[in-house]
Amino acid sequence: MENIYNPEDFQSLIDTSDIVVVYYSNDACNVCKTLKPKILDTLRSEFPATKSIYIDTEKSPVIAGQHRVFSIPTIDIYVMGKEHARFGRNLMMHEFEVSLRKPYEALLK
Repeated sequence: MENIYNPEDFQSLIDTSDIVVVYYSNDACNVCKTLKPKILDTLRSEFPATKSIYIDTEKSPVIAGQHRVFSIPTIDIYVMGKEHARFGRNLMMHEFEVSLRKPYEALLK
């Protein structure tokens, strides 16, 4: 998962990638520490061609604010530059996988 701090770098990656998973969090979030490895494992095993980026909401408040992230963790899925799905702290991994599977198979398989 790549750390992004600059809004222009963030937007460039979203605009130039087929599918991007964005994980918003910070070091103080205990739920985030449990959820992030599960997201990473799922991406590695099921969706290896998906780009993933990490936004630390304390170090990059501009990016978080521009994308209306007011609680953490927040996970966004972008497909072809558009927000496809958004999940919060009560994420069910099955919902995440189902939401990602259709565009992934259509675009990257």
